[in-house]
Amino acid sequence: MRIQVNRYSSPVITLSQDKSVHDAIIVMLQKGIKQVVIVKGEIPIGVITERDIGRFLERDTSSRALDVIRIEEIMNQSIVTINEEQEDLSKQAAIRMITFQISSVIIVDENGKLKGIITKSDIVKNFEQICAGTYRVRNYMSKKLMTCRKTDSLIFALRMLNKSKISRLVVTDNEGEAVGIISYDTFLRNSGYFKAEKATRDYLLPSMSAKNMTAGDLLSSDLLVVRADDDLAQSARLMIEYKVNGMPVIDNDGNLDGIISSTDVVRAYSEIETHFRLIKKDPHFA
Repeated sequence: MRIQVNRYSSPVITLSQDKSVHDAIIVMLQKGIKQVVIVKGEIPIGVITERDIGRFLERDTSSRALDVIRIEEIMNQSIVTINEEQEDLSKQAAIRMITFQISSVIIVDENGKLKGIITKSDIVKNFEQICAGTYRVRNYMSKKLMTCRKTDSLIFALRMLNKSKISRLVVTDNEGEAVGIISYDTFLRNSGYFKAEKATRDYLLPSMSAKNMTAGDLLSSDLLVVRADDDLAQSARLMIEYKVNGMPVIDNDGNLDGIISSTDVVRAYSEIETHFRLIKKDPHFA
């Protein structure tokens, strides 16, 4: 089976390294993206993500506002690229995402010039289109998940995200039942930073009263969940439709069973061609 999918995203949203973190945040919000490629001329030299900014602000002890912190201080210079002429481009990008634990792969031409980008969201879309009925959620879901109570403070939840190097927390009630998910996106959508008169540091917190707010204050009324026996491609479709990167998995009694994320879908996508080859040789692998 040859995996042939959509082309990569182009043009790519870029900034130069002398721009500020404030500039990067504004671009991410306006364009609805999670990362910005940093360039020197037409050559990609780094990437900056929401998580990079959040982690930096937690450990940075200075009092500088975000409009005076340069991108070059935060950006990841160890970028992963792939040539635009690479065979099975998206499959190779997915393999790189899993291997290097990254959320995007930068596409370049033979001269190293920026041509596009493939993100986890692109891979999830492709998986939904070509992999219906191939896997169940239980084949790739994670039983290990980080949770917080809805009564925990926002600052506690944000610190958990940074410390654990994860993108989301499952929020539970006092009985341990899943009631929502809180992620960097949740903080960004509710941020008071963009309503402030100047570029403050707490861009992920709703307001100066955030110390008194809890995780439950930012939860939507409806929780999107899936079950272990659901089609993984259907779960991928839900991620696309509702613009989420992870969903709790519950059992038949409604108890929390695990979590399925866009990273899990990317992993499945990276393995599907090998899986089909094994099935062709030995049906027991099905």
